Parts: sequence; structure tokens; C-alpha cells
Amino acid sequence: MMPAQLRVAVVQFAPKLGKVQANIAKARELCKGLKPRSIDLLCFPEMIFSGYVFPDTATITPYLEHPHTGPTSTFCAELARSLECFVAAGYPEKLEPREHAPPLGGDSLSFHQPRIGANSAVMYGPTGERVGTYRKTNLYKLDLPWAVPGTGFTTMTLPHPLGPTTLAICNDLNVQGPAVWESLEEGPYELARHCMRSGTRLLILLNAWLHPDEDGEELDGEGSDADSADHTTPEHNEDTDEMEPSWEVMKYWAMRLNPLWATIQKATHESEKTPGECKEPNELLVVICNRFGDEGGECVRGW
Repeated sequence: MMPAQLRVAVVQFAPKLGKVQANIAKARELCKGLKPRSIDLLCFPEMIFSGYVFPDTATITPYLEHPHTGPTSTFCAELARSLECFVAAGYPEKLEPREHAPPLGGDSLSFHQPRIGANSAVMYGPTGERVGTYRKTNLYKLDLPWAVPGTGFTTMTLPHPLGPTTLAICNDLNVQGPAVWESLEEGPYELARHCMRSGTRLLILLNAWLHPDEDGEELDGEGSDADSADHTTPEHNEDTDEMEPSWEVMKYWAMRLNPLWATIQKATHESEKTPGECKEPNELLVVICNRFGDEGGECVRGW
């Protein structure tokens, strides 16, 4: 059972593409009001310090980071130690040569370069020790030219008050090809099913999820090709408040995790029908941290 209170902070801002140290300085400024032991978990979005929109291997190569000593890991370890809390962040990981993958090939020149990185996440504990890592399994189209997909979801066993924790990144919410979206009842729901099988009590999603089209383009993969199954490309509107959340996107996120809510609701209903005979349902907390800002012609909104 998740404790009644888990103190969580998410840090959201518009990073400048390729300005790693400037973005870290911005993050440090935003976190300076936090006191040690005032929170249990602090989250940063997907690839928050490098920026996200890199068209190919050549352009992202200078920003690929070593998973132990890179700027994201160094900053998160220091911050976790100073605040005495868990810290998670996304970053572009530099792979060992034996992990490199050949080009995907195709019409675009960006697909004719070797894939030498991974869209990754790292998590540090209250003493500054690394407690978990993850590589994005379900790559989005902007990841494909340079990133190698991860090998699947994993769940970490972390101490109170976090418990069994699953890290995931953005498009992991969506259907993994070659499977296709069937229906609300059938899914498929790869991430939600993993959480159910693993006994996850805390799901952390680090996102750079794009804002939907102003004309209401569909968000899900049903009736869409693989490239449009996750993010949608917006029509930029100068009059739109950049800080205004999209309830459409939040409903979509909730829908993609539908089995989690359905299971808990069913268990709650059973315990209400027969009080004292059924166990109180386990709670599962979902933390989603999304960045915002315009980058490479793409618009991202924070929540």
C-alpha cells in the first residue's frame, strides 16, 4: 500500500537546444528554494538538459553523455545528495561501441548514419548513489535516426516511501509496433500491463510530449501511421498561452493507463460491497513530468 503522502516535485522549463550547462544552471535556479528533506522525489523531463529535437546522429553526438559521469548524472547525484531525496531525469546516453546499431536506411539521409545513443533516464537516491537506469523502449520518430531502443520495462525496488518503482519515457505510453491499437477494452497496454505484473506502486513518466494540433488532430494510434501515434505536430498559435495545459493530452495519458485505474476501481468496489472481507486495494501513483517550449518547429506544453 502506498503511504498516504508522497512528496513530489517536478521541474518544468523550456531548455535551449544544445546549451547543456545553461539549462543545468536554469534547473539549479528553479530548485534553489527547496530545503533538504522537504520532498521525497524530484523529477526532470525527457532529455531536459540537451534539448530533444536532433535530426540525426551527427547533430546529437556532441551531447551524448556517459551514464555515470555525464552532466545529467553529475547534477542529479549532487542535487539528490543536497536535498536528501530521489532525483530522476532524462538524457541522451552515449553507448559503448559494441552497443551501436547500423543505420535504419530509407529515403531520408538522417537514417543513413549509425545509431550510437539511447534516449535514457537515470535516478539517484538521497545519498547521491545511482539507484536505477532505463532506456526508452518505444522510440518516437525523432529518436529513430540516432537512438537504439531499450530492451523492455523494468521495476526498481526502492525504499519507503517510494516502493516498487517503474521508470518510463514519453512514447512508452503508446502501442509498440508492429502491434496496433485495437480498442479501449483490448489496448494493447504494454506499460500498464507491466506495472500490474510487476506490482509497481509508483510509475514515473519523463516526457517531451508535443501539444496537439489546434484543429484537434487525433492523438491515438487508431487510424494513424506509426509516425503520428505518439506526438502530434501543432499549428503554432501566437495567441495561445504557452503555460496552458491541454486537457485533451492529459485525458489521453490517462486512457493509455486505463487497466491500472480499472483494476483499482474494481478492487475498491469489491471492498465496499463486502467490508472486512476484501483487502483494501493497493494504490498506484503516476507522476508525469513534461517539459514545455518551442524547439525545432515543435511545440511542447508542460503540466
